[in-house]
Amino acid sequence: MPQVDVDGLRINYDVQGEGEPLVLIPYLAADHACFAFQLPAYTAEFSCVSLDLPGSGESDKPPGPYSTETYADQVAGFLGAIGIESAHVAGVSLGAAVATHLAARHPERVRTLSLHSAWDRTDAYLRTILEMWRSLAAGLPTVADAVIQGIFPLCFTPEMYDERPDYAQALADFVRGRPAQPKDAFLAQTEAVLAHDAGGALGHISAPTLVTFGAHDMVTSTRFADPLTSGIGGSELVVFEHLSHGALHEDPDAFNGATLDFLMRHRG
Repeated sequence: MPQVDVDGLRINYDVQGEGEPLVLIPYLAADHACFAFQLPAYTAEFSCVSLDLPGSGESDKPPGPYSTETYADQVAGFLGAIGIESAHVAGVSLGAAVATHLAARHPERVRTLSLHSAWDRTDAYLRTILEMWRSLAAGLPTVADAVIQGIFPLCFTPEMYDERPDYAQALADFVRGRPAQPKDAFLAQTEAVLAHDAGGALGHISAPTLVTFGAHDMVTSTRFADPLTSGIGGSELVVFEHLSHGALHEDPDAFNGATLDFLMRHRG
């Protein structure tokens, strides 16, 4: 895996495919491999650059707290360090929050913006969920345990657990197979989620933007659809009627089809 220095931090990343660059920013507690189900479709058309945010994967894990604004600046520095002037940018959940600030703070770096399971600012309900996850992480043996026992049930539909138990177990095994995230790094990342507020930044986003939600998402539900789409001029909205927060994993075909359609229309 290649690594690059950004402001004194080692950033781990992966590059697959050929074509215009597509930067993939992962969600809370995840590393670059969270996009494994997207790469077969995306790499046929794009050069996919997926990274481990500081605090996750094989990237450095500086003391917290972290912020989505700082993450955005680090991703901008990362792009410069690997020689990419501008790229299509996609993020899921925490990654979407980071991508939002990236597009507002560094518009020259972002050709298109794809925000999946995103939100404009953390409200009281989302804060309550994050505090529950923080408590679980503090009391369980590993962050992976907290993800599987506390985060995943709010990210997937009941039908997936009931009708596809082997698949749910495979996702759990996938999480346990990735580099372990230290608890302090997880808690630092949750601070970024708790403090996230991009309400004043949305009007500064000029890149063509896709916003997607799962209709059954309880974490960042469609309650955030109007603030995002009304705040980002000309943005497009896709709602996956049968999915929840983790649409990219629960139904990769539906997710990849809709997201790749947007990217292809804005390629070149």
